[in-house]
Amino acid sequence: MKILVTGGAGFIGSAVIRRALDEGRAVVNFDKLTYAANLDNLAGYDAHKGYEFVKADICDAAAVRAAFDAHRPDALMHLAAESHVDRSIDGPGAFIETNINGTFTLLQETRRYWDGLGGAAKERFRFHHVSTDEVYGTLGPTGLFSEETSYKPNSPYSASKASSDFLVRAWRETFGLPVVTSNCSNNYGPFQFPEKLIPVAVIAALEGRAIPVYGKGENIRDWLYVEDHAAALLTVLDKGRLGETYNIGGCNERRNIDLVRMICGLMDEMAPKSRAHEELIEFVTDRPGHDMRYAIDAAKIARELGWKPSVTVEEGMRRTVRWYLDNRPWWEKLRARAGGRLGLATKK
Repeated sequence: MKILVTGGAGFIGSAVIRRALDEGRAVVNFDKLTYAANLDNLAGYDAHKGYEFVKADICDAAAVRAAFDAHRPDALMHLAAESHVDRSIDGPGAFIETNINGTFTLLQETRRYWDGLGGAAKERFRFHHVSTDEVYGTLGPTGLFSEETSYKPNSPYSASKASSDFLVRAWRETFGLPVVTSNCSNNYGPFQFPEKLIPVAVIAALEGRAIPVYGKGENIRDWLYVEDHAAALLTVLDKGRLGETYNIGGCNERRNIDLVRMICGLMDEMAPKSRAHEELIEFVTDRPGHDMRYAIDAAKIARELGWKPSVTVEEGMRRTVRWYLDNRPWWEKLRARAGGRLGLATKK
C-alpha cells in the first residue's frame, strides 16, 4: 500500500510515517514545512526505499493534483493542519486558510483522482481525515465525548477543525467519496514542537526558568501517547468502516497542574538541581475560551477495530522527558528558528 500523508513532517504525521514504513508500506510525505514541521523527525527514514517527499501546500490545487498523478497513492491520510490553540487566538486567518480551505482543496482533488480510478484501485482507495476532540467543546466534571456528541467548538482552532470535519462528511454524503474520520485526544511524546504544554514544561524546568501554567491548572485533558495514536490511525485506515468516525483516546485523564507536577518529579530524578523543580511553577493568566475538560470514550474503536492504548501516562511521560533531555540539539534548533512559546501567557 502507498499512502499520501499530508503534514508528514509534523509531530503526529511523522510518527505515522515512521510506523507505516516500519510496517512495509510506501509513503509520500506531502508537507509545506511551516514553522512546526521538521524533516529531522524522519531522520533515518528519509533514505528508506519506500519514502518520498513533496514540499507543497495543501491549498495549492495544482500541487495536490500533481502529487496524485505522479505517485498514484492507494490512500490519503490528512494530518496537515494549523494546530496550536494559542496561535489561533493570535492569528485565526491561517487556521481558516489551512484547515478549511486546504481541506476543501484536498477533497476536490481527491475526488478528481478517485473518479479516475477503476476496478480494485477505486474499491480500495480511502481518504482518512484526522481531527481532534476539541470540536466537541468542553465537558463538565463527568461524561465522555463519544462519536455522537454534538459539535460545540470554542476556539478558532477547534472551529476550523469542526468545519473541516463537516466538509469531509459532506463529500462522503454528496459525492460518495470513501472517507473515514478520527478525532483524538491530546497527544504527547517525542518530537513535539516546543510550544505545547509538555515540552514547554520540560525545557523550562531544565533551564531553571518559570514553568507557566494557565489559570489554576485545573483544566483536564486525556493524554494519548503519539506512538499509540499512530498505531490507531493506521488501524482506522485499514479497518475503519467507510463514512464512520472513530474517537481515539489515551484513557489517561489528568489535570494540567498534576501533569506538570509529574514532569517536575521526573526532572528531579533525571536532572536534579539544588531545589525541587516544582518550585518553578508559575500560574499565568488563563487563555480566552479555555475548555475545562476533555475526555474520550474510545469504546467504538476498541469494539470494532480492536485498538486500545498501550502506554500509560506515567510510562509515556517518563519516555517523553527522557527524550527531551537526550535530544537537546533537536529542540534548540527549532526554538532558534521559530521561538518556543506557550502563547498568550502572561503572569497573573
